[in-house]
Amino acid sequence: MIDQNEIIGLIAAVCTTFAFIPQVMKVWKTKQTKDLSLRMYSIMFIGILLWLVYGILIDSLSIILANVVTAILVGTILVFIIQGKDTK
Repeated sequence: MIDQNEIIGLIAAVCTTFAFIPQVMKVWKTKQTKDLSLRMYSIMFIGILLWLVYGILIDSLSIILANVVTAILVGTILVFIIQGKDTK
């Protein structure tokens, strides 16, 4: 059974992780990234990967799940930003 702390972590993970979905959808739809910061998303992606490693080390389901999904979302935005810079 998941303990009360993990439940709070999972709820927090859903809120913070899914906050990236509107940005991903907008970038996917418009293919526009000129106003997005490559540096910010790169640093964010590194931080997410470090949180993922931390979650694995402490065996925290909420941290692991949140950061796997967030890494995919932020990674998607990063790919669009990098592709957009190549075409200019």
